[in-house]
Amino acid sequence: MAYSPVTMMSTERDLAYCRAQPQAHHDNNLLVQSAAAIGSFACGFDAGVLAILDAGVFPNLLLLLSHPDAKVVDAGARSLRMIYQSKLAPKCDFLQEKSMEFLLSLLHSENENVTGLGASIIIHSCENTAEQKALCHAGVVKKLISLLEGSLSQRDNSLESLATIIKDNVEAVLEFVGSENGRALNIGIKTKLVHLLLELHDDPGQVGDEAPSAFSSLILEKLDLQKLALEANAIDKLYNHLQKSPLHPKRLENILLALADLCSKLESCRSRFLSSQALKLVSDALTHDSSEVRTAACICLRCVSRSIKNFCAGNFMNEMIVPPLVRLLDDPSTSVQVAAFSAIGNIVVDFTLRKSLFVQCGGMKQLVQLSRSMDSTIFMEFTASSLASVICDPEPFVQEQALALIRNLVDGCVKSIDLVFAENGMILDAVGRQLQNVSKDEIWIRRPLWLATTWCNTLLSFQSVVRKLYDLKGITTDQIGDSRAASVTESAVFQI
Repeated sequence: MAYSPVTMMSTERDLAYCRAQPQAHHDNNLLVQSAAAIGSFACGFDAGVLAILDAGVFPNLLLLLSHPDAKVVDAGARSLRMIYQSKLAPKCDFLQEKSMEFLLSLLHSENENVTGLGASIIIHSCENTAEQKALCHAGVVKKLISLLEGSLSQRDNSLESLATIIKDNVEAVLEFVGSENGRALNIGIKTKLVHLLLELHDDPGQVGDEAPSAFSSLILEKLDLQKLALEANAIDKLYNHLQKSPLHPKRLENILLALADLCSKLESCRSRFLSSQALKLVSDALTHDSSEVRTAACICLRCVSRSIKNFCAGNFMNEMIVPPLVRLLDDPSTSVQVAAFSAIGNIVVDFTLRKSLFVQCGGMKQLVQLSRSMDSTIFMEFTASSLASVICDPEPFVQEQALALIRNLVDGCVKSIDLVFAENGMILDAVGRQLQNVSKDEIWIRRPLWLATTWCNTLLSFQSVVRKLYDLKGITTDQIGDSRAASVTESAVFQI
């Protein structure tokens, strides 16, 4: 249609005409009843809407929105909303400044039907990306989000309007997800939003590439939304997208990260992930040409491997997962190394389950080598508890490699000394306890070397290390043979 809501209201003459009419000629009750009658013609009938437009009544309904009587305004808004249920209703060009001002005036009204009219106009008129972006930049999305806290009718209208603006528009999705108000939605709105974002994954272009990122932002650290996503078959849908080959690296990376966030909290999500056979596709991504994809695959494995049930079943300590992860410890990208190290920390946390595979792949040797040129980012992935556990491993080879690893960590880096004394000196205590039960001379020599290295790097650790050396002296004198005691004492004294 050629009509435009704005041009029909934009002139001062029209507004003046509306306000200047004598009250005797325009009784308020008559206006309310007339508006209601016109709305009834439009309700559900395109032919009725066409008749209203042809009769030239539409401009008069728009003028009622400026009437001083609230009841008249409400009646006019109701009638206009019925008209905007039809595809024949006039469209609003949001790229025109006056059109945007008109829309914002409706959305900022205190009248619920007027704000509902604004939402209806958006649903009917917003047809392309340029208009979507214009609405975002004008603050329409933020206003609609605030209306989600209103009545049931306002919530429904606002959500449908948001869906129109969000459709195929990742920029609007991110603005919505990042809103503080968007974090306290009712379950109905959350469910609809999850479905909306999952639908965006089907887009073959940039929108589909970015949709998983927006989905991740929505569900991140939110158990209720992760449950809703699981019920919406999000894991199956993301898995189906993973099966499509070839995928753009950005899309593949974002899907892997979305799966990671989805499996970060709930065991039910992890179980569903593993039952979908997605683990094989994630392991394949460990060798992808893109470092971003390799990093995302490691992060996904880290989250999925938190599953106690499947970890105990040995589903992660296998040839499909462990060897490629170990190789990534030597990746040229630091971010890949950090992610691989973190994933390995989850998978071998027990270190007694089929640990021979990790050792045979050169895992321990690779960690020792990595620690010799330790990047500060990778260093932050180490924890006192994880290192203490491998120090106390029953296998002498593992103990020896663990001590070499820790010695490299504290050698030449004052900051790293803090790790030794973290968690009430857990690592230092682990070394001390192991001195009580030794089966290999090489390990005996490494321990005092490690203690001395730690002391040499900072005076703050002097008292703690000396205390351990005194303990060492007592132990070697009373509990071990002379030749072994001589080697240990010699190595300790030499370092000091």
